[in-house]
Amino acid sequence: MERFSIREVIEQAIQTEKLGHKFYTTMAERFKENEGMIRLFETLAVKELLHEKAFSKLKETVGGDEPEGWEEVSQYLRAIVESEFFLGKEKSLPSLEHVKTVEDAINFAIGFEKETLLYFYTIKDMVKEKEVIDEIINEERGHIMWLNSFGKAVNSEM
Repeated sequence: MERFSIREVIEQAIQTEKLGHKFYTTMAERFKENEGMIRLFETLAVKELLHEKAFSKLKETVGGDEPEGWEEVSQYLRAIVESEFFLGKEKSLPSLEHVKTVEDAINFAIGFEKETLLYFYTIKDMVKEKEVIDEIINEERGHIMWLNSFGKAVNSEM
């Protein structure tokens, strides 16, 4: 199995943030009749762009040497990146046609955020710039809490 370099892992994190931005902007457009959804998803889309920039800066600072134990970590990260959730049938986010309701969108977004957290926790263990990753992890956790709160509010209205 081919290994990722540390730079490739950070590039995957950048791509993950781009996918998140794409998802959130798509959902904001799909649910444009719901002002709360637009605000939520547009806010999350902006956050994803900020994370993308942070990872881009991080990529510039890492050297070419892989940390100790990198082979195992690389295989684990490849499994996450190649999962159906990230790459799916269309090698991007999976087809979003199954997202038809606000509840579908919220549940999918929470799942996406959880998967990215797994990825970022693993990256954190491998880079020196832990504070950058910690900041992004904390924001991703915040995204999950926002989505969860919004989902509960939507369900209580039903």
